Amino acid sequence: MIAIGVNDEGYREIIGCAEGLTESKDCWIEFLSWLKSRGLRGVKMITGDKDSGMVGAIAEVFPDARYQRCTVHFYRNVLAKVPKTKRAQVAAMLKAIHAQKSRTASVVAQLKEMKLKEAARVVENGITETLTYTGFPMEHWKRIRTNNAIERLKCEIRRRTRVVGTFPDGKSALMLVTARLKYVADSEWGSRHYLDVSLLDE
Repeated sequence: MIAIGVNDEGYREIIGCAEGLTESKDCWIEFLSWLKSRGLRGVKMITGDKDSGMVGAIAEVFPDARYQRCTVHFYRNVLAKVPKTKRAQVAAMLKAIHAQKSRTASVVAQLKEMKLKEAARVVENGITETLTYTGFPMEHWKRIRTNNAIERLKCEIRRRTRVVGTFPDGKSALMLVTARLKYVADSEWGSRHYLDVSLLDE
């Protein structure tokens, strides 16, 4: 399990990494509580995949933080219910919602007219969780509505661990992962300004 965040100066930090045997609520509570015990404060929003365990843990450990469901993963969930021939059209409809150009109700109605009732149901039931970012400065939207940043980190980790193959235990695997994360954090990844946090005060 990996957590990254943006500090008070607008730079990204890798704030925690731990073994996570499952993605249950208890596992997430333990991880988030550990981050909190290490001094994590002022969490305004947490972006992640749709995971009921994580969502429940956020409400318990960081009750003031808002949850943003990753829009990229949401699109995949919706498009999985759509025939390949119509996916480009439906993707454009979803993007219109997140660009504030279309209303959810009209998109749901269109999907039903297209005989895509399952896709319409997924949109109707889950779209609200994907719009949390709109309560923050527009300049931040592109970077806070997905968890792409952490997915890229995971790809880098998988690339490194694949070379090793198997590990004698979880501790040795965690040591390699944290070493790689430190390398990334010390690179341009951590030194490049990510968000203008002064906009949060306006």
